[in-house]
Amino acid sequence: MIVVDKKKYMMAINENQKEVHVQVRAGAMREEDAAEYMGDLQETINRVPRQEYTFVIDATYQKPTPSKVVPQMEQTMKFYNSLGFKDFLVLKPTSKIAQVQIRNVLERIEFTGTFVDQLPHSIKR
Repeated sequence: MIVVDKKKYMMAINENQKEVHVQVRAGAMREEDAAEYMGDLQETINRVPRQEYTFVIDATYQKPTPSKVVPQMEQTMKFYNSLGFKDFLVLKPTSKIAQVQIRNVLERIEFTGTFVDQLPHSIKR
């Protein structure tokens, strides 16, 4: 079930798989979008018992990030990592450069989840 479907991002809850999916769409999130995004994220994750659900960040469309923005990506991933979900998956971007950037960020934050090529099941959107 899609909970939030906006131009910049989408958030969905898959009750059958017990997953919360977040996807930032093509294009960078601007600073002025952050407050609305965080409000939607909080509302979405509060709908499920986190200790029973997996949090999935779909980074498929992630573009390479300018080096000055990488620290913000690191803070965001730390925040996601701290949300208390049963598991945390990050779907690899199609961009090889973005994959390397995300992998490096995940290594620095002691990521406790899994960086995956694809989910073992299909996502209903």
